[in-house]
This record gives sequence, C-alpha cells and structure tokens, in this order.
Amino acid sequence: MDRLSIDPSQVFLTGQALEAVCEWSNALKSFQQRLSPYFTRTEARQAAFNYIQALLSPVERKNGWQIAEQVGNANPYRVQHLLGRAQWDAEKVCQEVRQYGVEGLSESDDIFAVDETGFLKQGHQSVGVQVQYYGTTGHLENCQVGVFLAYITGKGHTLIDRRLYWPKSWADDADKRSKAGVPKTVEFATKAQLAQQMLQSAWDAGLRSAWVVADEVYGNDAGFWWWLEKTGQQPYVLTVNKKQPVVIGWQPERAEAVCQSLSPEQWQRLSCGQGSKGEREYEWARVAINCGDSGEFQRWLVFRRSLEQIDPPHHISYYQVFAPKDTSLATIAQVAGKRWGIEECFKLAKSQLGLADYEVRSWVGWHRHMTLVIAAQVFLSGLRAQVEPRIKDAESASPPLALVGSLAVFKALRGLSSN
Repeated sequence: MDRLSIDPSQVFLTGQALEAVCEWSNALKSFQQRLSPYFTRTEARQAAFNYIQALLSPVERKNGWQIAEQVGNANPYRVQHLLGRAQWDAEKVCQEVRQYGVEGLSESDDIFAVDETGFLKQGHQSVGVQVQYYGTTGHLENCQVGVFLAYITGKGHTLIDRRLYWPKSWADDADKRSKAGVPKTVEFATKAQLAQQMLQSAWDAGLRSAWVVADEVYGNDAGFWWWLEKTGQQPYVLTVNKKQPVVIGWQPERAEAVCQSLSPEQWQRLSCGQGSKGEREYEWARVAINCGDSGEFQRWLVFRRSLEQIDPPHHISYYQVFAPKDTSLATIAQVAGKRWGIEECFKLAKSQLGLADYEVRSWVGWHRHMTLVIAAQVFLSGLRAQVEPRIKDAESASPPLALVGSLAVFKALRGLSSN
C-alpha cells in the first residue's frame, strides 16, 4: 500500500506534485496508526491493512479469492479468518474511522445523511436476506439491506457508519439467528431506528452536524423526526410523501393539499447546487406548520417543482424541515440538494471499493467487511480533500491530459494500485 505506481504517459508530475507524494505517504501512515490499537494481534492488523489495500486496488471484483491474490496470498484463508474468526472489534474500528473521516472533511455547514442500499443474493443463508424492496430496481428482490450514515461537506463526502437491517422473519427465528451468529442483545429495529442508533452514536462521540438529511423512509417516520427535534434539537431536511399529515393552526392538513393552496407569489426560483450542466434550479415554496414549543426553531413543509413541468403533481417533491426560524428558503434548498452525496458514496463504494462484492454470510462478517470498505472510502475522501488543491495547482502548470482527474489515475498517483 506504500508503493507508488504511476504511468508516465498518463500523469505529468511537477515539483508540486512530487512534494505532495510525501504528504500522501504520511497520510497513509497516519491512518494506519489510528487503526492499529484496535487490533491486538499483528496478523489481524496486517490482514486488515492488506484488505483495505486490495479494496483500493484496480481488482475488478473484491471477493475472497481476488483479494487474496492481490495481497499475495495463495488462498483466501487469511481473508476469511479476518472477516470471521480473528480477534478485533469492528465497532471500535468503525468509530475511529468515523472520527477520522469527520476530521478530514469538517466544515461548519456539514451534513449527516442517512440512506439504505441493497445487496442482491441468490440463496437464503446470508444474515437478513429475504425478498424485500431493492432500491436499484424499484422491485422486490432477494437481498440484504444496509442502512448507512454519510458525512457531507463542501470538501467531499464519505460513508462513516453502517447497520444491517434484518427483517422480523429473522429477528424472531432463533435457529436463523444462531446460524448467522447474531448476538442475543440485538433486537429488531426499523430502518429509522437504525438511523437513530448511528446518529446517537455520533452524538455520544461529540460529533454533531449542522443538518440531517434523509429520504421518505425516514421522513415518513414520525418517531424519527420527533426524536431529532426533541432529543437533539437537530435541524433536518427530510423528504416526505404527498400524504404527510401536518397541522396548521387548528386545522389538520395533508402536504399535497397545502401545496395546491399556494399562490404563484409564494414560489421562488432557487438553486439547490451545481450539477453536471450548471446550477440545478427549481421553484421552491414553504409553509410554516405547528411544532409545539420549539423555542427559536420552526417546522415547515417545503415544496420543490420543476421549472419545465409546473402543473403535474408527480413533478413536485415534498420535504419536512426543522430549523432555526431565521433560516432562509435558499439555505433549505441548498441542503436538500446535497442529499445526493450519499448516493455518490454508494456508487463509488459499489463500483470501485467492493461494497457489494462480499461472500460472507454471518452477522460479524457483514459488519467487518462494511467497516473496512468504509475505512477505504474515508481514507480516499480525506486524501482527496487534503491534496486535490495541490493537484489542481500542478495541473495548471502542466500540459492538459485527458485522463487526469479520473478515479483510476487519482488512486494510481497515491500509490493505491499495483500492477
């Protein structure tokens, strides 16, 4: 993982870039030192570092055999041992990785984003697997589902925590629990409750964000947003559906009906951030709704509609927002637009870092694999935030190269791939 592998035909190194190489190496050593205390045995520690190295490599599939080959092992025994029987605490490692990730990307307007993603499976032995909603296809599939927490700022975004969602059919089946090694202390929890666990863990570690964002799965769960308001007085922007019940004054309403009552003057054209084609502009409106005695905070229903298709109701998105009373609608639009960051995290983790390539079936194995993938992404995201300004300076002093900026070259520059 310390070796630098650079294709001179793709990358032209200036003095600034060469100087940055030392910083990249130091960042890697620092990251390993942060994780080392959580592995009591040298063999497990080195196996974990090798595993992260393989996840960062250009190996197409990060399964047991290919990871073993990448790190020079004759068979996947050490990989299997690391994920199953080796003595190390994945929860403590994940907490340290989370701390490292937040430190590397920290900004005052930071965001914790919650979302779930699925993992297709063919059999029925993997912990938590059953036919359930699979977001990628929008259909019911035989899959596992994980709920993840991401950290998003202007410097970058990365996954920082994970929980396996396991349905009631697993939680209530003692035989399945035993075979998958599920701890007796683990009880059934909804996806929103798993999100709450991860946020509470971050708060307990002293990590608070300016905002929490999530989609309808969490916005439609009153227990979740009520907990954010009353336990943490935590500002949030949560997507809700058109039937979201609210109270305005003494009158109960539904979100869709409130939206239909808006006058043209209540809509504002605002950007929710930069996209691949420039500013992502929509029309936005909001209405204050009852939220009890919340001091300096206010709860709103917020509406977003397309500039091109204003009338069709299916082109309207609905949000419930809780924030200080002086928060502008423009700020809310910007926060809502940043939720895509966790989708980018999933895309990168699945396509480049092996998030979905695991072959383990047990509770322990799933959480250990996810922890190490998150570690790889946290390191990569922090490294990018640290050195990308130097790379941009170096590029401005170098001939333009078509491949500079690609993920493959980015990792190659940092010695994260080997041929």
